[in-house]
Amino acid sequence: MSLHPQTPSMASPLLKRPFLALWAALTLLQGCTSNATPVAAKSPSAVAARVTPLNTALSQPWSLAHLPSGGMLVTEKAGALRRLSADGRQVQANISGVPTVHARGQGGLLDVLLAPDFASSGWLYLSYSEPGTGSEAGLSGTAIFKARLQGDALVDGRVIYRQSPKVSGNGHYGSRMLFGPDGQLWVTLGERQKETPAQDLTGTLGKIVRLTSEGQAARDNPSWPSGSRPEIWSLGHRNPQGLAFHPSTGELWATEHGPQGGDELNRIRKGANYGWPTRSYGCPYGSPVGEACRIGGGKHAPEFVEPVATWVPTSIAPSGLLFYSGERFAEWKGHAFVPGLSGSSVWRIVLKGDTEVSRDEPFGRLGERIRHISQGPDGWIYLLSDSGKLLRVER
Repeated sequence: MSLHPQTPSMASPLLKRPFLALWAALTLLQGCTSNATPVAAKSPSAVAARVTPLNTALSQPWSLAHLPSGGMLVTEKAGALRRLSADGRQVQANISGVPTVHARGQGGLLDVLLAPDFASSGWLYLSYSEPGTGSEAGLSGTAIFKARLQGDALVDGRVIYRQSPKVSGNGHYGSRMLFGPDGQLWVTLGERQKETPAQDLTGTLGKIVRLTSEGQAARDNPSWPSGSRPEIWSLGHRNPQGLAFHPSTGELWATEHGPQGGDELNRIRKGANYGWPTRSYGCPYGSPVGEACRIGGGKHAPEFVEPVATWVPTSIAPSGLLFYSGERFAEWKGHAFVPGLSGSSVWRIVLKGDTEVSRDEPFGRLGERIRHISQGPDGWIYLLSDSGKLLRVER
């Protein structure tokens, strides 16, 4: 395994700021259009689908969990956890007992995940940006909160895991969570827009970690050098915000934000290094669009794992990942769906093993920054947008 320092070709934070402001303005303009009525999707895959708005009154929703008894839980970045009706159209309750969040920049209340035995236990998990206190005042980091949902309140709540170390800044928290078939908890952790920590095994910035349901390192995690964090499963990530198990192979996959281009879809392997910040098919912010500026030359192999799919020369800002497994769109079984913030779209990726066969945008351009994607118990596909919409993809 190679642990390389930051390449000198990376732009400094001061050089990034003007470009980031322009980039934010452009992506905001992309997300200003809304769909008041069902929109027919233009699908190169010839699957008839329409995108129907269910709710347009949410406030910066980030994640959604489908409740086994019907209804949904939705997180909002400012710190609210809301229960929606079974059809998603009404807010039925604001859930109390949510921890205090660092709601600045990309931070806030982020993912929500139900425990595998939620129907009987009521346990759920929240990921969020936790503000530092005492000597860590002014800093923040991703934390995992476990609590039981009892009526309209969270009870017995406690923080079971904290990303280390807490740092300054308000970006790249990662924060997608997933329970695996083995009952272990997987969490994506961004590198917090810092220069080198994704290659530092003594901390968990820029990592995917594997934990027990109580937040401890799982027993059969990779063996790392002395002094490393035992919860680390893989390293060299920038800001991974999509996480899913393939329904047929059981393999873990993730999507990851690149810099200027270079977004990635990766199969996550035990103990593997995905190259950031030494390699990327993306470029430092503000670079001329092209291939010459690719960080470290772009190619990851042989030192690092090559991504299965990338988006170049500009980013779609992938915010999630779904492998479809339902019957509503049987033609799409096993296909990967990747929502984008900057692209205002959802990409469908057809895979054969670790090879991308094809890709398209089966729902067309939605005019929305898509923040979340999930498959409902009814087999339809559900989307959340930054503008506050809950959308359902149906026939």
